[in-house]
Amino acid sequence: MSATAQTQTPLYIVNGVEMESVRHIPERNIEHIDHLEANEATVAKYGERANNGVIIVTLRYDKEAQFTGDKPLADYVSERVKWPESYGVARYVARYTIGADGSFRLGTELESTDRQFRKRVLKVLQSLPKWEPATKQGKAVESEYVLAVQLPRGKEMPKEPYIVIR
Repeated sequence: MSATAQTQTPLYIVNGVEMESVRHIPERNIEHIDHLEANEATVAKYGERANNGVIIVTLRYDKEAQFTGDKPLADYVSERVKWPESYGVARYVARYTIGADGSFRLGTELESTDRQFRKRVLKVLQSLPKWEPATKQGKAVESEYVLAVQLPRGKEMPKEPYIVIR
């Protein structure tokens, strides 16, 4: 990074910890963002690094919920759903919540392209192991995520048919 770019960068503080950037933080994990202007009070409190202002980010939790399976949830589900290539491409997308007790709770279904595929995904989701819940200040808290499963892997969804009238 050039010296000019560095001088234009604000100081980022995430849950009380200085960070170089906040680009790696998923938007869904952010609870609140405060922007402090670069003034005498800000520089007095945070030092010279605050010459370009301070961005204070408060996350919904300190640690995200962790799936206790041996891989990410979408991979875990994909491997357990039997879906031959001959059935074509199908996708299922839904919000889900991990409770403070580590329980999985299905939320809003955002997309389901095939009824049979949906049934098979839901069957796998009903038998998930408990999760390690997200934590905030050392306490377990509820957290929300989005699951997207598409099979067969590597295949694209067919384009929607449409008619062009000239």
